[in-house]
Amino acid sequence: MHAPIDRRLLLSRAARLGLCLPFINLGDAAAGAQAPDLVARRVFFDNPDYLNVRLSPDGTHLSYIAPVDGVNNLWVAPIADLTAARPVTRATDRNISTYHRWGYTNRYLVFFRDHDGDENWRAASVDIVSGAIVPLTPEEGVSSSVQEADRKFPEEMLLRHNQRDKRYFDLFRVNIVTGKSELVYENSQYIGFVTDSAFQLRLAARIAADGTTEVFERKDGDWVAFATVPIADSDTTDLLDFSADGKTLYLIDSRGRDKAAFFALDMATHETTLLAADDDADISRAIFDENRRPLAAMAMTDRARWHAVDPSVTRDLADLTRHGGGDITFVSNSDDLRFGTIYYERDTESGEYALLDRQTRDVHKLFIQRKSLGGVALHKLEPVAIPSRDGLRLNGYLTRPVEAEAGRVPLVLVIHGGPYMRDNWGFMSVHQWLASRGYAVLSVNYRGSTGFGKAFVTAADHEWGGKMHDDLIDAVDWAVAQGIADPKRVGFFGGSYGGYSALMAATKTPEVFACIVDLFGISNLVTFMASIPPYWGPWISIWKNRLGDPGTEAGRAFLVDRSPLTHIERATKPILIAQGMRDVRVVAAESEQMVAALKSRNVPVTYITFIDEGHGFVRPENRLACYGVTEAFLAKHLGGRCQPIGNDFAGSSLKIEVGGELVPGLRG
Repeated sequence: MHAPIDRRLLLSRAARLGLCLPFINLGDAAAGAQAPDLVARRVFFDNPDYLNVRLSPDGTHLSYIAPVDGVNNLWVAPIADLTAARPVTRATDRNISTYHRWGYTNRYLVFFRDHDGDENWRAASVDIVSGAIVPLTPEEGVSSSVQEADRKFPEEMLLRHNQRDKRYFDLFRVNIVTGKSELVYENSQYIGFVTDSAFQLRLAARIAADGTTEVFERKDGDWVAFATVPIADSDTTDLLDFSADGKTLYLIDSRGRDKAAFFALDMATHETTLLAADDDADISRAIFDENRRPLAAMAMTDRARWHAVDPSVTRDLADLTRHGGGDITFVSNSDDLRFGTIYYERDTESGEYALLDRQTRDVHKLFIQRKSLGGVALHKLEPVAIPSRDGLRLNGYLTRPVEAEAGRVPLVLVIHGGPYMRDNWGFMSVHQWLASRGYAVLSVNYRGSTGFGKAFVTAADHEWGGKMHDDLIDAVDWAVAQGIADPKRVGFFGGSYGGYSALMAATKTPEVFACIVDLFGISNLVTFMASIPPYWGPWISIWKNRLGDPGTEAGRAFLVDRSPLTHIERATKPILIAQGMRDVRVVAAESEQMVAALKSRNVPVTYITFIDEGHGFVRPENRLACYGVTEAFLAKHLGGRCQPIGNDFAGSSLKIEVGGELVPGLRG
């Protein structure tokens, strides 16, 4: 739902059961000393001041996400007077989704909310003049997203939701002014659709038992075979959009090559034209104008690299580079392309939203994303390349604390979820927080991480807990060999798949780590695959072929062997586990069974839960509480600095289930 191209078929990345969400003191003598200049955790983990700043189609207004009394809401402001900004939603319990989009009326915005992390994203529109909010989808028990919008239908959008069958998403034509909804297509087998500017359903895809994606074209009311995408290409192939006349399909495609490239496909002849490619990384994003003309494509090596498709983008990039440094994201354009909103990602200062005026060629600062970072001494995020033991290049990011100038320091290995995602360069809140406490921080894009070609992804097949874990140990060994890390003070911090990796570290290589932090990680691959949400069902054949098939004796035995719970007898090091109780991706039972097993063997374990969170901690109060506990835990076992908890538990649903006495300042 958060994809830059709403109408794309979603064959890759976050659409495939992505476990990843971003990782969005209790001090006493045992927990390390607090220095007077210690930056408060809130600076790193509070809600940003501005997110997703978008232009209205007519270029007269901005919309964005910003807090109202600490909760993210949707705001609008006249572009001519930003001081007249005002919120148009008033959520008080939980952040609304960062994703939103303008209707072509220039008066209505469509936005999404879930309930306590249940991932049932319900859609609504808001009238920016009257403030009236109209539901666009059922209010309970459905997940929804935008399929299509076009200026030819200013009061309508195509939305998809799964009210009828939780496994599949039906297609609806919805009036964003009145909320009236009309069923366009009842879906009983397809994982996604591609529609065109006329709101016509053109392509659909399903996944076969061997993991191949079968794409079909809609002709005269029937579906006919159009293309196949082998499982090896599924993470590096996306069908994005049609041209305005519907004759050309734009896609990112890795079939017949290792690195995905950007193509145009003639729907009549099926001939393709290469629009953009990168020798070192996959093309992972493409942008279009409001007439559906391709403008540029981006690849992420260690930093973002743009490839202009239209010459106008070359001029834009030159103007934007003159304005300032950082990795550039094109966020939105006005219909006439005069104005564009741009985001500059930076590592040692807050990101910035800016306005590009293509008529005057000027770039104007709009907003600093995190005003609280002003005056804070942040640490550089260094791209690094680490050799794996079997010869792969592992791209990662290292942050060094000031203490590293004097020699080796404690290291925290921070591992991303997914696993079929990646870490990117920029402001990484966890890195900056931990570096400010005296730790070196290392993140590594282990095999299976996307963006580095399909061979790098397929190198992870059947390697959960195997070579994927070896990559992480190789990264620690590299940091030790480089003289960065104290080998006796290495900690592990991971969420989702990274949490699974943390539990694997505890049970496979406990000798490497002094302590482990697991956020909502998988402990048993068999029970995990049996508890997936219904709408993941159509994707399960990919996971059976890549991870292991619990429906076969051999597959089940493999999954059991690669489950941390199976090797609990090797766990000895202190573990902190955190879990959102509404998590539908990694359910609470995954943490609970691990905690029970650890307790039965007298392994020091602290278990904290949040009843109003799902897969990731969205409420700032809960983030602050979780990281307050984590900071004290790491300080005790690694010796870093620690901030007293102060009021960082205020308003949180934190519950200390087990082992509070093991963390300085907590109670059981």
